[in-house]
Amino acid sequence: MIRDQETLNILLSNISRFVRERLIPNEEIVAETDEIPVDIVQDMKTMGLFGLTIPEEYGGLQLTMEEEVLSMFELGRASPAFRSLLGTTVGIGSQGILFDGTQQQKDKYLPRMATGEVIASFALTEPGSGSDAASLKTTAILDGDHYVVNGTKRFITNAPQAGIFTLMARTDPGKKGAAGISAFIVETNTPGITLGKRDKKMGQRGSHTCDVIFENCRVPAENLIGGVEGRGFKTAMKVLDKGRIHIASICVAVAERMLSDALRYASQRRQFDQAIGEFQLVQAMLADSKAEIYAARSMVVDAARRRDDGLPVSTEASCAKLFASEMCGRVADRAVQIFGGAGYMSEYGIERFYRDVRLFRIYEGTTQIQQLVIARNMLRELQ
Repeated sequence: MIRDQETLNILLSNISRFVRERLIPNEEIVAETDEIPVDIVQDMKTMGLFGLTIPEEYGGLQLTMEEEVLSMFELGRASPAFRSLLGTTVGIGSQGILFDGTQQQKDKYLPRMATGEVIASFALTEPGSGSDAASLKTTAILDGDHYVVNGTKRFITNAPQAGIFTLMARTDPGKKGAAGISAFIVETNTPGITLGKRDKKMGQRGSHTCDVIFENCRVPAENLIGGVEGRGFKTAMKVLDKGRIHIASICVAVAERMLSDALRYASQRRQFDQAIGEFQLVQAMLADSKAEIYAARSMVVDAARRRDDGLPVSTEASCAKLFASEMCGRVADRAVQIFGGAGYMSEYGIERFYRDVRLFRIYEGTTQIQQLVIARNMLRELQ
């Protein structure tokens, strides 16, 4: 821990109260309007939530990985859309600059991210490259003191609100795979950038994604992250390792919320002259959910502590993300089952969570990609 326990407890208590008093009461409004109320966004900025992981020297809170996941255990108990708005700035949007950026790049962008003035997005996925990220085709060709960027990025979270993109593009088209990929900071008001229409998704209303099209977009050479070509894929993978622990913590938090709602319903709903929670088959679903959440929480905290200790966590991060996201899906399914017919109705909220959490098994690397990462790392360690 970088702080005393009392200070951390105050932070966690403040986030928990914010979730109870501001976020949960507004979940239905966000679901209906597909927008997070402006006053709530401002409250997030005032609380410093956009700067959780940014160093104090740039105006952030500089949480350790363990402190970050403990914070997400609290914040994630509300609709995932709230976390998503700040998640790309706290995580994948800013961390590439923090990990590998030049001092000039950090000084210019990190303070504005910490306050929420600038929302950062991570532009990696393309129409033809999702899980196979190293096959991306967007190009950035050096022309004088600028790079000319052409290509399309897809499913980019927070692109409609973003002030900058952390962009992955191929600076050497002659090199296949990861070797020719570089990372850039691209300001969203740069000429040559067009946003597609907002995607209509299965869930997570209030969290916006869209295509980002680059057509002869000229990006200053000084915005090449780290000032060195060919390191972009390594930057992306470092960012995703950390992001996977973050997403796993959100999976735990949402699962705890769903279990809490299901437990409350099971204690109140009566059939055959008794609460349905008295029936052993319902108790089994509650117990299995509790056990799996406990296992996932323990994995996430362990992976976070390992990362804070400076240990390699590629395998642990993938294990945590795989298990926690699959667990969250199972808890969602059981929660709907416990609610019965009411669980299928929108007014109870469980069906919304059921749709929202389906994304966790897909983004930041699908379950199948996590399996490949884990197995390949194991095989590599034998050599």
